[in-house]
Amino acid sequence: MSEVVLERLRLGLDALESKDEELAQEVIEGDGEVNDLYLELEQDCIDLLALQQPVASDLRFIAATFKIITDLERVADLATNLGGYTEDANKNVFPDVDVQAIGEAVTEMVEDAMVAYAEEDPEACHTVAERDDEIDTLCREASEFVVRDLIENEITTAEVPDEGEVENLMQDVSRLLLTVRDLERVGDHAVNIAARTLYMVENDDSLIY
Repeated sequence: MSEVVLERLRLGLDALESKDEELAQEVIEGDGEVNDLYLELEQDCIDLLALQQPVASDLRFIAATFKIITDLERVADLATNLGGYTEDANKNVFPDVDVQAIGEAVTEMVEDAMVAYAEEDPEACHTVAERDDEIDTLCREASEFVVRDLIENEITTAEVPDEGEVENLMQDVSRLLLTVRDLERVGDHAVNIAARTLYMVENDDSLIY
């Protein structure tokens, strides 16, 4: 499931970068596959709880996995959002905001979190969680740059733009800020995966919040 989700996330970022509407549509339509995988794995977890009556580490494994597949499904939803932003995206409005760099960083976080899960690696869980501050900083700086640029242009530009130009600009700004927000949430889901993995491996809930 994580492989499918990561592929969708990368395709969503590629579509956004290239304004490839066909690729964006592929990402959007592919969300059904992720949902099917989620439901299948959810049922597996329920069956194990009902039929095997697991205890201790086995119970933590099932509980953690149940939460992790929920995070993966939500990452896929966020990838679908990227596809939806593609058609009207205008990366020339704020070219200094490097959405792709943020996207690559959060994609790597999800990938590393799933490796930590597969290898039951507690140290890797902490490493993923520590990187969240870096992502939060990148996203905050991107959002602040957009707002600051708008304010500075308002102060320095004598020419009053017409209503249509203002509307287009505000749509571009809103779309960019939503993109940054969604990527930040992908990073949050990666931390959730790492936190649940740490709980699964060491019965340590210190990263769960």
